[in-house]
Amino acid sequence: MGFARACSVALVGVDGVVVEVQADLEPGLAAFTLVGLPDKTLVESRDRVRAAVVNSGAAWPQKKLTVGLSPASVPKSGAGFDLAVAAAVLGAAEVIDPAAIADLVLIGELGLDGRVRPVRGILPAILAAADAGYRNVVVPQQCAAEAMLVPDVCVLGVRSLRQLIAVLTDGEVPEEEAPGLQGRPDPMLAGLVVPGAGLGTGISQRRPGEGETPDFPDLSDVAGQHGARRALEVAASGGHHLFLSGPPGAGKTMLAERIPWILPSLSRQDSLEVTAVHSVAGILPPGEPLVARPPYCAPHHSATMQSLVGGGAGVPRPGAVSLAHRGVLFLDEAAEFSTKALDALRQPLESGHVVIARAAGVVRLPARFLMVLAANPCPCGRHTLLGAGCECPASVIRRYQARLSGPLLDRVDLRVGVEPVTRSDLLGRGGRGEATAAVADRVREARDRAAARLADTPWRLNAEVPGHELRTRRQAAPGALAQAERDLERGLLTARGLDRVLRVAWTVADLRGRDRPEALDVAVALELRTGIARGAALAMGAGS
Repeated sequence: MGFARACSVALVGVDGVVVEVQADLEPGLAAFTLVGLPDKTLVESRDRVRAAVVNSGAAWPQKKLTVGLSPASVPKSGAGFDLAVAAAVLGAAEVIDPAAIADLVLIGELGLDGRVRPVRGILPAILAAADAGYRNVVVPQQCAAEAMLVPDVCVLGVRSLRQLIAVLTDGEVPEEEAPGLQGRPDPMLAGLVVPGAGLGTGISQRRPGEGETPDFPDLSDVAGQHGARRALEVAASGGHHLFLSGPPGAGKTMLAERIPWILPSLSRQDSLEVTAVHSVAGILPPGEPLVARPPYCAPHHSATMQSLVGGGAGVPRPGAVSLAHRGVLFLDEAAEFSTKALDALRQPLESGHVVIARAAGVVRLPARFLMVLAANPCPCGRHTLLGAGCECPASVIRRYQARLSGPLLDRVDLRVGVEPVTRSDLLGRGGRGEATAAVADRVREARDRAAARLADTPWRLNAEVPGHELRTRRQAAPGALAQAERDLERGLLTARGLDRVLRVAWTVADLRGRDRPEALDVAVALELRTGIARGAALAMGAGS
């Protein structure tokens, strides 16, 4: 009788659980039994592992073989357990030393010829293994760079089961044929990126190098829209949600597409969080193991609730709110989205995460994003234009605007009307607006100022600070809230709305270099939230 064990990782959402893969050989009729709550893909690993072992030059044990995945109560899916199963079987058959793999974490899919194929979710899997105290991991060579992002972990990248056997038996490691000959892509990467899984718009996420022409959208391309540009700067500086309303062709989409480029690059911790989500979702580009820029997701208005917040058959998968974690979620033509789908965003907007309960399990996914809504004022889009000939009945306009529910809009800090572009602005007679680089510098300085103020707290952005904290410990200047208090008494603001006005006021103060908000900063915040002019349009300076 032979026994051996190795370790792998089961992913539930973006959280991992270390799974012990145990192999037991007993005398009897040759059979291969796999137990431990495997799904269909994992059950099929019996045939993949057997063929891979034989084609790698090792003998398959002709005994009764039982492979158990422990803990049995955790659902296990995917082909990433193949490598650990093969190692455990070879250890039980004494082809390799069982002690050499007892505390080794192995992740990878096996081809029938013994090659090790990359799998999704390597980063969160290795993070879970490191948190559990494991320090030695084996992954497909194509995923080694992603695994090496985890500190204090020794990573071995292999291309085939033959190479793994040679390493564990101190034999000569065979050279595997390099893929991608004659300019062809590596066929082993075919399953690493899932076609159609991304929700982006195809906007380049790469910063240009020295001497290169920028290939990302620049704010200087937007004609006019000085008020909306100011709102974009405030939204990016404090992480505030933004609603752009205006007629077609005014530039709402152009403005939203430029927000990611005025945001600072992600910190190391944020990059790991974003990369983990993208790796699980299958949208991590090969050769780019770490996401350094804030992501940008722009789902079509026909998106379902499951595609926005996450879901799907079996264990729920990340939706748009998670793919936009630490970045921007842009909902263009917001009034055309399903009301049910939009209202599902209310909880993640408050909590910064989404909890999805399904029969297969409960998954908690990160979802702290900057949401940008864009919508026309009516179905034809000409309701706010004088002499434009809007023929939409009043009842149709009310129903159209009511598709964005009050509770959802109450969670949006900035509501800005985007006016039609004037002829002088469109033809360049009014001068070009500021470039992205200039605005990004001010945003970075404002964020640094807020981060220094919140250094000893669990919050980093003004949008994350609870209202109670702003009303008690971090108060505005005396008398600064007089206008906001009157609006609260008149019903123009809810209690949540007052808290959000305070957060925006702090951001305006950070942009102006002030230690705390004054009356003018609060007036700017009220104007940006309610759309009612309060004479504060120039409070942030002519350049913003």
